[in-house]
Amino acid sequence: METKAPEGKPTTRDVWMRGLFTLLFMIGFAVGVWLLNLLAIVQFVWLLAAREPNLFIARFGSSLSIWLTEIGRFLICATNAMPFPWRPWPDSGVDSGAAPPITAPS
Repeated sequence: METKAPEGKPTTRDVWMRGLFTLLFMIGFAVGVWLLNLLAIVQFVWLLAAREPNLFIARFGSSLSIWLTEIGRFLICATNAMPFPWRPWPDSGVDSGAAPPITAPS
């Protein structure tokens, strides 16, 4: 039997449901980080071969990193908004035009 939670506090069931989503998002986060690392390696190889970054990889990698940020904020209870697939996939914010030139760090 579940008792009513005090005003503004989650019920025990709410906390357990968040725990389930936390576990699922932790798995998604691990897969996402692995994928982001793979994209970084592919982008580097592409850069070696073509001497310019692949815009598709740049856009997808950028949106993936935003999604990972959204998961992190949900995991630490900074927000109650659940990331994709409960919300639309984040926009990368990367312009589809020409890629910025690659320069050596100073």
